[in-house]
Amino acid sequence: MDEVRWLSEREQEIWRAFITVTEGLTEHFDRQLQRDSAMPYTYYEILVALSEAPGRTLRMSELAGARGSSRSRLSHAVARLEDVGWVRRRTCPTDKRGSFAVLTDAGFAALEAAAPGHVTAVREKLFDALTPEQVTALGEISKAILAGLNCQELSDPCD
Repeated sequence: MDEVRWLSEREQEIWRAFITVTEGLTEHFDRQLQRDSAMPYTYYEILVALSEAPGRTLRMSELAGARGSSRSRLSHAVARLEDVGWVRRRTCPTDKRGSFAVLTDAGFAALEAAAPGHVTAVREKLFDALTPEQVTALGEISKAILAGLNCQELSDPCD
């Protein structure tokens, strides 16, 4: 077994601050969206991903990857979004095991209604706390971390 590269005291402090802030932001945005739009943050993120996709449609596997979610967790969330009429599923024409999630007009309208409050919360809690230089650094840091996380591609074309 390789030798463990333990975190230095400074790295531990930064790691803990990073985890605390990311969890705190997620919890804050979830509360804001629940309060103002009666939707959890995870549902909002699914609607955003679908709204930005061509034809407002994504393979379930792509949607799971875009949201950093397991397929089973995503499937449950999409089922709830289907129940309220914001998303519908359709089967993959080339693989009946696969499916697509499609944002409905009602789902797009729900997203449009929720977006102003959410964007205001993001601006107030994240960007207003940073200098322009820190925003640039945060973007570069986030991209570097994501590049390490997204090192493998999906092989199944539909699900």
